[in-house]
Amino acid sequence: MLPRILPALVSAALLVGCAYPKTIRVYDEECGITAKKMVLDVSGAGTLGPCINYDCIAQLVTQAAFLGASTVVSGSIVVAGNVVYWLEKQKDCKPRQILPAPASPTT
Repeated sequence: MLPRILPALVSAALLVGCAYPKTIRVYDEECGITAKKMVLDVSGAGTLGPCINYDCIAQLVTQAAFLGASTVVSGSIVVAGNVVYWLEKQKDCKPRQILPAPASPTT
């Protein structure tokens, strides 16, 4: 039963769209390093094919279910990835020393 349903689910997810984690690089001026950060990206959401009456409702419910499920799974991956990247950044970060401005001489 599952082998027949799995291809249908995968093709539906590709047609509907899904959320997925994406790694980007950001420059941290305080540490002077380029750090990694994960963000949640969405592809293909909001496309509605041709439908009539109740077919539209079923299609919207299916899209919401796939997008919701992929957002929960991918969001968990993003949170875990950002924790790892934050720990990595803390290890590599050496804050720059900010020297106080010299005091003006009083005469």
